[in-house]
Amino acid sequence: MSTQDNVRTETDTMGAVSIPAWAYWGAQTQRAIVNFTVSAKRIPGPMIRALGMIKKAAAVVNRTLAELEDERGKAIEQAAGEVIDGRWDEHFPLDVFQTGSGTSWNMNANEVIANRANELLGQPLGTKTPVHPNDHVNRSQSSNDVIPTAVHIANRMVADDLLAALGVLAKSFRAKAREFADVVKLGRTHLKDAVPMTLGQEFETFAVQVEKNRDRIRGTLADIEEIPLGGTAVGTGLNAPADYRDRAIAEIAGLSGYPFQPAGLPFEGIAARDAQVAYAGALNTLATSLMKIANDLRLLDSGPRSGLGEIALPALQPGSSIMPGKVNPVIPEMLIQVAAYAHGKTISVTMGGQNGPLQLNMMNPLIASEVVESSEILGNACRAVAEKCVDGITADVARCNYWIEWSLAMVTPVAKVIGYDKASELAYKAFQERRTIREVIRESGVLSEADLSRLLDPGRMV
Repeated sequence: MSTQDNVRTETDTMGAVSIPAWAYWGAQTQRAIVNFTVSAKRIPGPMIRALGMIKKAAAVVNRTLAELEDERGKAIEQAAGEVIDGRWDEHFPLDVFQTGSGTSWNMNANEVIANRANELLGQPLGTKTPVHPNDHVNRSQSSNDVIPTAVHIANRMVADDLLAALGVLAKSFRAKAREFADVVKLGRTHLKDAVPMTLGQEFETFAVQVEKNRDRIRGTLADIEEIPLGGTAVGTGLNAPADYRDRAIAEIAGLSGYPFQPAGLPFEGIAARDAQVAYAGALNTLATSLMKIANDLRLLDSGPRSGLGEIALPALQPGSSIMPGKVNPVIPEMLIQVAAYAHGKTISVTMGGQNGPLQLNMMNPLIASEVVESSEILGNACRAVAEKCVDGITADVARCNYWIEWSLAMVTPVAKVIGYDKASELAYKAFQERRTIREVIRESGVLSEADLSRLLDPGRMV
């Protein structure tokens, strides 16, 4: 290694490489920086934390099994711990779009941790001694088992945040369901008038949708908690000690707080990303539900004079640069766009899962990025919807009553008494003459005033 001005020169098996003098990464990371300049997307933060956990766990177990000397092992453990804490995030500069195994991400972690460990031991960056990125930080590992393991760890971490956000949103909808329990309104099917219901029942439906999606996501976590670390290159465990696999995974479980277990078959854990496809599928269902809910909120809030106007969303900002006083449903519109974005990521993950020829999936970085980002934006959006929209929704009771009285669907309970054909005749008359069902039935004399009041009481219909 040599240094000049703000650059140091390192060598690897392919020759000399110039690296910024301040950088904790090394030659292989630098080559990847040059080779993969495709997008602004970088390794997700949870993946960096996951790599730090793997490297720390590996160092602990390798030291216990006498695969690493104490001094080296402890320096690696400390450096990896700093990676977990986020201290060296700026030294993970690689594009998501890179070699499909994620080898560059793994080597980036190895190099950063090795350089930091050497610094802790009094050596300058780039020396590779006494701690070498491959020989010591990557001991008992391969990129092929490290990256899939990191994907699972990162998924599990972001899943918890998303589940918490869904709990917040469900709680907000349930609170509104209780608040609106006695607000009778018109139901609608095919966007046409249907029989009455309560606004509380409508909001409880939203709450149940969110809760069921939370349960679906939870149902995918058992597979995510199986990790293939210790399988090394293809699943055989070549170059790893016999006890390494179980001990390292137990160490990761302790570091992360999640019940990670060895994959039932390491070959499958390395070759297939089915767990991520299933998890992304649950996120896709969530996005579908959220888009439906957002559109329903927009419809119920539409107007305020020419639409349904049964609820009012919080007014957060002016809605038009030309129409004074216009306020738009900005939070539901944000949620719709987030849902559409998540749908697209599900397609990417699905295609990624398909591209695992033979013993290794070659789209690990894309899968890692898409699943983490989808989880994070859905969680952030759910919290925003709860706090900036649902919690502030109010009901327009007078508007709800108006639509019920004006609706032709009010004839439905009358049909049970006077028959479907006669009820249809009266409904058509009311439609043609632009009158209410109550007026037309009263005029027809087919029911007493008492029966009319009883049958057309909206509260009895819900």
